Amino acid sequence: MSLHREREHPEYVEGCFGCKISTLQVGTGDANSGKATSTKKFEAELNAYKEARQAGIQPSGSNIKAVREAEKASDLLGRAYQADKMPKAKQINKRVATTMNEVGI
Repeated sequence: MSLHREREHPEYVEGCFGCKISTLQVGTGDANSGKATSTKKFEAELNAYKEARQAGIQPSGSNIKAVREAEKASDLLGRAYQADKMPKAKQINKRVATTMNEVGI
């Protein structure tokens, strides 16, 4: 029972602001969802993925980390990175990129 109803009157009274306010429930909504990706972050990741795809790059996933790794691998290779045909993007360094270009991967 709310403090208002304990002090003023035990039953709900129609038209009483204190009774009305005591029935409200407050929730945190999206602010409490630590697991869910925020809309702003989600949109940023999708935009980064879209830009990479338009450049011919195929990241291993749509999250920002995978997209950035694929972009870096593309820069090292001098051509668009393809996750389905090439080693993992994070494993590609200058030496690996040179070897891949020589072999034709």
